[in-house]
Amino acid sequence: MWATLAGALLFISGLLYMAWEALGRRRLSEPPQPAERNPKQTLEPRGQGLRFLSPLRNWLGVALMLVGGILLLFGMR
Repeated sequence: MWATLAGALLFISGLLYMAWEALGRRRLSEPPQPAERNPKQTLEPRGQGLRFLSPLRNWLGVALMLVGGILLLFGMR
């Protein structure tokens, strides 16, 4: 019972940590500019790419999710 609860807590913590790291490092949008200067206005910063999803940058979140998943699998016995 305790292993299952701890596993769920670790898994959710890892997921929230990865979301926090992905969103918390930079501004999500720039100040409004006139339409003629920037015809394609989006909320995505320039040069975003998918580098922020790298396991190397989010190793702590991946580790928390891995340990939590193991506890969830073996805690239900």
